[in-house]
Amino acid sequence: MEITIKEQDSKGFAVAREDNKKAGVMTYSIAGENHIIIDHTEVEPEFKGKSVGKKLLYKIVEMAREKNIKITPLCPFANAMFKKFEDIQDVLKK
Repeated sequence: MEITIKEQDSKGFAVAREDNKKAGVMTYSIAGENHIIIDHTEVEPEFKGKSVGKKLLYKIVEMAREKNIKITPLCPFANAMFKKFEDIQDVLKK
């Protein structure tokens, strides 16, 4: 599975693709130089149960660490993942 991150203006997203099919997308808003807000996660029905959402989140977390950015997870899925997995809480905006 290939995951890429793209940004334009004050928005960004991570998209997961497998065999040229979109598997899922996680969108975020750029809220400042060092802050993003994850606002939506969507996984295509045929990819449910394949950890696509988690892979998208971990890709965004990786980017946040590289750029020293903190994340506010407004999206219910992302918020639940931050509560569940301690290994990504270092990028959580307090």
